[in-house]
Amino acid sequence: MLVQLNKNERLSWRGKFTQIINNLGVYPRPIQPELPIWIGVGGTPESVTRAAEYGLPMALAIIGGDPARFVTYADLYRRAYRKSGHEMKSLQLSINSHVYIDDTSQKARDEFYPPYASVMEHIGKERGWSGMNRQQFDASTSRHRALLVGSAQEVTEKILYEYELFGNTRFMAQMSLGAMPHNKILHAIELLGNIVAPEVRKHTQAKEIVRAGIGEN
Repeated sequence: MLVQLNKNERLSWRGKFTQIINNLGVYPRPIQPELPIWIGVGGTPESVTRAAEYGLPMALAIIGGDPARFVTYADLYRRAYRKSGHEMKSLQLSINSHVYIDDTSQKARDEFYPPYASVMEHIGKERGWSGMNRQQFDASTSRHRALLVGSAQEVTEKILYEYELFGNTRFMAQMSLGAMPHNKILHAIELLGNIVAPEVRKHTQAKEIVRAGIGEN
């Protein structure tokens, strides 16, 4: 329904879970021709395929484990997107991760662990799995693991590592988890904007230029 409303000012709809809609409009309309709708996916093939069939951008959440094991979902998305007849040049793929940056790796880990572990323990009680201890947390922040917590250089390297794995067009950083002090989050955002983002853009743009050159040859 949302996809149809995004394309048309008025809608007629006979759905499974909603009332029947007969030629009604939804207002106000967006300023741009269509709203940019992304589908968030946590790692089920059905959700990946659904996003691809609709031709919508996919936001792949990676908040635990080894990011490399999620590559199969990105590959499935591309295959299903192509099979559904969508233009591959329009494909948009985002990787979403938990991120925290500070001046040193140790400082970042020491500051982020208490509120993050508290959130994981709370969620764990709701979902039937145990919380996270410091050893598990530190392991999750290592180079090829899911948590992007560390210095600006470390986080830059991990974003670029995931870019090499997925060829993603966007990276989304979720920083404010748990009771993190506001000034700490502001400093992390400052480091992301002033150091991490420029470095990531420089390396990814250079990679895209090389790929374009290979394609032209």
